[in-house]
Amino acid sequence: MSGNGASSSSLNMISGEDVVNNNLSALVVDDSPLLRLLHDIHLKKYGLKVQVAENGKVAVDLFHLGASFDLVLMDKEMPVMNGVEATKELRAMGVTSMIVGVTSKDGAGEQQAFMEAGLDYCFEKPLTPEIISFLLEELNKHNKD
Repeated sequence: MSGNGASSSSLNMISGEDVVNNNLSALVVDDSPLLRLLHDIHLKKYGLKVQVAENGKVAVDLFHLGASFDLVLMDKEMPVMNGVEATKELRAMGVTSMIVGVTSKDGAGEQQAFMEAGLDYCFEKPLTPEIISFLLEELNKHNKD
């Protein structure tokens, strides 16, 4: 896992009940229908409004059409437009949403290249409820600023 100071010990100390927020929205971008569904279910448990996209181009197109999300879960390896390209494009468009890379490859080099595209965090998939709780707590902190 890579990111801004996220450690396994900090992830274990967060209670999911503390981060429920009905005002947050998320976009799950993954070519796997199973992982889209899994992440969709986890996020909805925390009260988020969730939309899904099957590749990076669909995600970029949603933002071009005026959609906005507080959180974007971005798979790295997808057809049409991969997560690295989509993340770079979203950042170039001025998107300030928290973008979290989700990858099946745990290699530091793989995650580093993805992080350099403009991610806020990068985790191995699937995301656990503890990681989602951590991310939502981080979002809540940023929304209070």
